Amino acid sequence: MTITTTDDALLQLIWLASPALPVGAFSYSEGLEAAVDGGHVTDEASAAAWLTDQLQLSQARSELAAAAAAWRAWEAHDAARVAELNAWVLATRESAEFRLQTEQAGRSLADWLRQRGPADDARLATLRALAPAPAWPVALALAAWRSGAPPRAALLAMAFGWAENMVQAAVKSVPLGQSAGQRLLGTLAAAIPAAVDDALARDDAARQAFTPMLAILSARHEAQYSRLFRS
Repeated sequence: MTITTTDDALLQLIWLASPALPVGAFSYSEGLEAAVDGGHVTDEASAAAWLTDQLQLSQARSELAAAAAAWRAWEAHDAARVAELNAWVLATRESAEFRLQTEQAGRSLADWLRQRGPADDARLATLRALAPAPAWPVALALAAWRSGAPPRAALLAMAFGWAENMVQAAVKSVPLGQSAGQRLLGTLAAAIPAAVDDALARDDAARQAFTPMLAILSARHEAQYSRLFRS
């Protein structure tokens, strides 16, 4: 069975995936800048390997999987489940930088949604009440659910938005040329459908990233002498 996405839903997903979305995503490299500083990423090939691993080992197993679960919770407006998922995301951030990123982006997206939704939107009230802040995957899941798109399409857009931001971080920090950046984005785009299917298949017991080197690099980045990004 083929599930189609309406024109309006598709445009909403493109909007959510856009680097122009005012949530500060361009401010973060998610440990990539520290990987460059540490000599782990030095060129196009190593950037492709690093980011493909991050997509499969971190995004698919954690961020995207949490967003998939949150999409279902928002559909049912299960506030307790939403709060549980939000707490899980915050508790599994492995550095102060990663925790700051998910809280700041989630809070910014909640405010963006507030400006575009009805004042009596019960789901938005649930999102904004999450303490200490809405986590990014949970907030993005609500925005995607409100678009009317099915969950797989929502996760494809979420993953592509992540990939586009990380490619721009690589172009700036490795550095890479624009052509190399486009090839890198193509590599990630080709790997996204499988990563999304992996995320959709994960239940609570299987939802966990394992990226110790990324966590170590993120912690080092907090005290890195010179940097372009906040993480």
